[in-house]
Amino acid sequence: MGAISLRNVEKTYAPGSKGAVKVIHGVNAEIADGEFVVIVGPSGCGKSTLLRMVAGLEEITGGEIDIGGRVVNRLEPSERDIAMVFQNYALYPHMSVYDNMAYGLKIAKVPKADIDTRVAKAAKILELSHLLDRKPRQLSGGQRQRVAMGRAIVRQPAVFLFDEPLSNLDAKLRAQTRLEIQKLHGELGITALFVTHDQVEAMTLGQRLMVMNGGRIEQIGTPEDVYGKPATTFVAGFIGSPPMNLIKGEAAGSRFTVGGQALALPMAAPRAGALMLGARPEHVEIDPLGAWSMTVDVQEMLGAERLVYGRIGSEPFVLRIDGTMAPPKPGDVLRLSATPEHLHWFDAQTGARV
Repeated sequence: MGAISLRNVEKTYAPGSKGAVKVIHGVNAEIADGEFVVIVGPSGCGKSTLLRMVAGLEEITGGEIDIGGRVVNRLEPSERDIAMVFQNYALYPHMSVYDNMAYGLKIAKVPKADIDTRVAKAAKILELSHLLDRKPRQLSGGQRQRVAMGRAIVRQPAVFLFDEPLSNLDAKLRAQTRLEIQKLHGELGITALFVTHDQVEAMTLGQRLMVMNGGRIEQIGTPEDVYGKPATTFVAGFIGSPPMNLIKGEAAGSRFTVGGQALALPMAAPRAGALMLGARPEHVEIDPLGAWSMTVDVQEMLGAERLVYGRIGSEPFVLRIDGTMAPPKPGDVLRLSATPEHLHWFDAQTGARV
């Protein structure tokens, strides 16, 4: 069983001293056995620190980490029944692919027949069978990362931990390796925690996302929930490419005033006063009868679609349109409309969803 429970987990560097720095603030999360959860957030948000605490590579300051029904706070990494895949592959350059994958099992004194069976099975899953005699220097970046994953697989752990394993790959290899990881998890069904700062990786890989900011969890949910109903303005602005438009203004019934421009709303705002209105670029349409007006600044051609950048009142706004449409010119004024189900409201002070 590889269920993970994080209960009020904290991390403080130099606790008790004047220079104490708290980087993880009471994280609580439940990861079910066999679930694939992605921890996503910007650089410095604490996601890798949290993963390293689960692995036992960082000591926790407070709370409990439970893996498979055991509190592992005081257990060494080798005793936690986990396997970790790092960003930099961490392969032994003088060893063959086979020896790299088998090394941990040899140290654990697993019988050679079992080692051969496990390595052969992992190599077949990862399409490495024809590369077992090669050294890491003879492999591509994607192949090296697959060897690193193979080394984790042969351990037959309860939990896989991935620390930004695709960051060193080019865009094409990242996309290919994402598919391989998805397929791998489908075949093995092992609990996985995957850390990334790339929200595309997070959306495509995770059964659930754990969005972190400043050492705290902003939201936990399926990719559909996090994208469709962001809990805070941070999540709304981080998940999605381009991110959700967020416009600050004053709401009064079915009117929303932005920098002197009054926008007619398709439905009354949830409350009066200062609010943030959110709308994704693909959920707003050009409509000659639309109640909103946007002044165009620039546009980007991206093949199948265009991104149009401009302003509504004093606030920046991005619109996604079909690539076959005639592009608007700088200075053009577009009329826009949006349906009520595609509008999001947030508290202007706290950023929390209203």
